[in-house]
Formats: sequence, C-alpha cells, structure tokens
Amino acid sequence: MEELTLDWLMEKIQSSDHAERANARDHAGPVGAQALAPLAQVAATEELEIARAANRAMQNVVYYAGRPGAEDEAKAVSLELLKLLGDDQPVQLRRDVLWMTWQIADSEAVGPVAELLADSDLHEDARMALERLPGEEATAALQAALAAAAEEEKPAIAYSLRVRGVEVSGVPDLRLKPVKETSVQPVGR
Repeated sequence: MEELTLDWLMEKIQSSDHAERANARDHAGPVGAQALAPLAQVAATEELEIARAANRAMQNVVYYAGRPGAEDEAKAVSLELLKLLGDDQPVQLRRDVLWMTWQIADSEAVGPVAELLADSDLHEDARMALERLPGEEATAALQAALAAAAEEEKPAIAYSLRVRGVEVSGVPDLRLKPVKETSVQPVGR
C-alpha cells in the first residue's frame, strides 16, 4: 500500500473506482485532523457515493484519534470538527459533525455546540451532543437551555438532563405519557 498522506487520501477518496474509494475511506484514520476540512468539502459537494465515502473517512479519523493514548490527536481532531460547525457548511454535514464531535470532544466543545441550540435545523442534534459531552459544563449548558426554552422544547431538554443524572421537576417525562387511548387501568385503582 502507498504511503498514507493527505494527497493520497484526497485523490483516492474521489476515485470513480469503488475499491480505491473504500481503501482510502478505511485507511483515513492515521492521516489525522488535517484531513477533516478537505474531506468535509468533498462530503458537502461531490456525488452521493463519493460524498458518503468522504463522510465515512471523517468518521474513521475520529475513531482513530479517539484510541487510548492519543489524547493530543483527539484534541486536534476535536478542534477541527468544531471549525466545521459554522453556518457556511450544509445542514446535513453540520449534523454529522455534531455526532462526530460528541464522540471525541471534551468540555471545550460545549460552548460551540450549545450555540447551535438556537438553530432550528440543528437544535435536536446539538441537544443530543450536549447530552453526551463529558463534564459539568455540558450539564450547565443544558440547564441554561431548559430555563430559556419554549414549553414545547422543555421535555426533550429535561430528558437530556435526566440522562445525565439531573433531577428535573416541573417538566413531565413524555415517556410516561400515554400516546393513545387505552382501556388498561393502572394497578391499584
């Protein structure tokens, strides 16, 4: 196999040959953080199969950098992912990047992710990323979001807080609300 370089990755990921694309996708991890912005460009602009391969290559970079003992690589990848959350990127790519972010980022990601709670297209993805990001900062961001949320948004944010082990009163747990009429009576009535 050829040397894993950014140039090699970008050439092969855009190949019309499925096997070359798959090989590039599967070996993208060691290329590292430097590959994320170029891969994102391909994922956002190329035809479907090439875009999918680029997106999956990005995910493989995240997985590789998240391995034990690679904290510096994880930090570099996390910072590059945060740069891809800007509104100059397509919504679907930003959604995918949010999911990649919670898999590798630390508390430094909380601020940029929390800002996306105000974006109607990304609100739910940002909430779920905050639910999974480590640290008290993410909990605090969700608590602030709950305090400022419209009534219809509160149950989902409260759910995320409950997942993080926070007691939330005054907001019903929608999992306990019946979704259809039933003749079944609760036990003890």
